[in-house]
Parts: sequence; C-alpha cells; structure tokens
Amino acid sequence: MAATATPLNADAGSFQYFNTVELPARLAAGNGALAHDDVVGLGSLAVATPAGAYTFVPEDGTVTVRPGDDADTVIEMDLDAWLGLISDLDTAPGLFYSGRATAVRGKPLRFVRWEPGLRAMFHGLAPYDPERVDLRDEDGSPLDPTRSFTLDDCARRPSALRHFLTTAGYLVVREVFTPDEVAAMLGDAAVMRDEATPGDGASWWGRDREGNEVLCRVLDANRFDRFRRLSDDPRIEALRSLVPEPLVGRDPDALDSGTVLWKLPDVVEGLADLPWHRDCGLGGHALNCPTVIVTICLTEGTPEAGELRVLPGSHRGTYPFIDGRHRSAPEGVPVTVAAGDVSLHYSDLMHASLPPTSTDGPHRISALLAFVPPQGGHHRGDRHYNDVLLGRDDGQVEHLADRFG
Repeated sequence: MAATATPLNADAGSFQYFNTVELPARLAAGNGALAHDDVVGLGSLAVATPAGAYTFVPEDGTVTVRPGDDADTVIEMDLDAWLGLISDLDTAPGLFYSGRATAVRGKPLRFVRWEPGLRAMFHGLAPYDPERVDLRDEDGSPLDPTRSFTLDDCARRPSALRHFLTTAGYLVVREVFTPDEVAAMLGDAAVMRDEATPGDGASWWGRDREGNEVLCRVLDANRFDRFRRLSDDPRIEALRSLVPEPLVGRDPDALDSGTVLWKLPDVVEGLADLPWHRDCGLGGHALNCPTVIVTICLTEGTPEAGELRVLPGSHRGTYPFIDGRHRSAPEGVPVTVAAGDVSLHYSDLMHASLPPTSTDGPHRISALLAFVPPQGGHHRGDRHYNDVLLGRDDGQVEHLADRFG
C-alpha cells in the first residue's frame, strides 16, 4: 500500500481524508489509469459507511471519486471493514461470507468483480495481463511454464528452481516421495475420510447431483504423526529453502496446518471445485503474503482426475475471481502431477481446481501444508480467514456465486 500523508484509522476523519485527499492523489499519480480498463464495463461502485459514502466512476481513462452513493452498485459496510478493504486485509468475498458487507443496490458479485480494480486504485497493483507478464528464464529466454524439476536439480542448481518459483509463482518437483510413503499417507487419509462428519468444524463438505453429502477436505490432518512431521522432512525443508523470503511452518497444533483434499466428480454444491482464486482471497494479503503452499500429490493430477491450473506470474498482479468453467474464464497452464510429486505455489498466485472430467477414479487426492511469515496472523485477532466458510451446522461450504449471486 502506498504511503499516506497521515495514519488511517477506522473513523470518520480517516474515511473523509482518504476519499477526498489520499485516494484522488493516488489515482492522479497513475493508479486510476491502471484500474480503468479493468472496471470500465462494470458501472459505478459506491462504498457506504456510517461516515458517508463515495462513488468510484470509471471515465476518461481513469477512475474518479465522487461524494454520495449515486452508483450502479452500492455496498454497505462499517468503518472497520472499509479500513481492512483499503489496507489489503479484507476482501469482497471475505466481507460477504462474514456478513460484514451488504449490497444495498445492484448485484453483490459486481463488488467482487471490482476487486482487481480496487486493488489497482488503492495499491497500484496492475491487473494481470498474460501478454505483458515478464516470464523469462535465467538466461533471458522464454520460460517454459510446464517445466518441472527433481530433487537432484534442487541440490545441483537451486538458483534455477528459485528463479522459476519467483518468476512463475509455482514449481513442480518430481518423485519426492516414494510409492510406499504415498501408500501410507493414503491409508491415513482414508481414516480421516471415514472419521470426518458434517459440521465437525474441521472439514469441508459439498453435495453431488443426487444430493448426497460428499467430503471435500479435512483440516486436521496433523493429528496423524505422518502428516505432522512433513514440515520438518528434509526434502520439504530443501524445497522451502528455495523460497527467498524468511518463512516458517505453521503451528503444527493449529487447525489448517495440515490439510487433505479430495477431488470428486459431479459435485454441484460447495467448494470441491475452486474457481480462479488466490489463497488470500478471503483476507490477510498484506499481513500473510508471501505464503508458500506445499502440495504433496498422493494420486495423479490429470484432467480426468481433477487438475490444478495456474496463471503464470499472476502473483505479481491481480485478477478477478471467476469460475473455471465459465465461458470467459482463462485456460491457464495445467499443473500436471503424479503420485509422489510435490508442487509449491505462492498463495497469491491465481489458480483454479477444476472438476474431474471422468467419473472413473482414482481422482486427485492431495496433502497440503504452508510456510508463512513469522509475523503473520489475523488482523482482527480471529483464528483463520477461512473460518468464515465454516458457519453452517451441516459443514456445507457454499460457493460464493450460489450464496450471493
């Protein structure tokens, strides 16, 4: 976030100052032009608080700020939520899921679609453009976004893996874990699956076409020693050392420190199939990024099994949340993996978890852990930003489009 002339607080004075002095200055300095093309077709947006309202209007190649709420879309929130939004700590989806923002005019998802433009306006973060992103290898040649590496490469040429990770935002390393190790983890995962229950607060659930409850992920994998020890595994530590930022493993006793997810066909409700998103999409970017997510592949990650796709270099820009199956969704690059492979990605990289194209298994099963900034946490003192997804007694995690569309 650009430096401000005065500290901003969740009060009326800061709200007025930001919208009449600080934000117009940022827009005039180039942030308005940076945001314009992404939001010009979205209509105007007003943010209304107890201290008043201001409307953002895309016009004349920039975005202008006007007092009042005469806008196509009007979003109401308190001043604490407003401060979080302009500080890159709260997000549109997070505010909606937590009930801290309400659309009083227009469609809620229009506010969600405005987010890349808002981040450009507030922070000067450019909307992601695949034609302009700089993806070059160490020698200056075009970077192959489908390239993968081995642990031998990590030992012999760590700079090559580090350059790929920091440039593309992700990395795939082959055959890190043995078939026996993978089989043991799958055995533990099967126990987790059998023990999980809807509404237990430690699992995500969805529904298939026939209305059956299906388990999408468990959040307490670290109660199994095999998963708890992964952060300290020398192979994982070697990969973590590629990250230039000084990150540390999450508290192994905390929920979400070890996660297992299952891809399943024909899931029509819930978040089994994640849209194009960033892992900080529910909040906390300014406090918790960079975070690196480590995924241990326990089965294949093919299109038939349910694959992960990424937008290379998008961790350095911003992009709208969009369903991976929508006609306007980007294709991205597949992260094609096999059992035993490990992938790393920055949490603010745009990625999508697509549904399996085949009803025949096995479908993708993955174990996830994360390395985070030592000073990270939740800016409101809550446990985890993703906890806003766990509000239902039946454990169902509603898709944003279904809940607010």
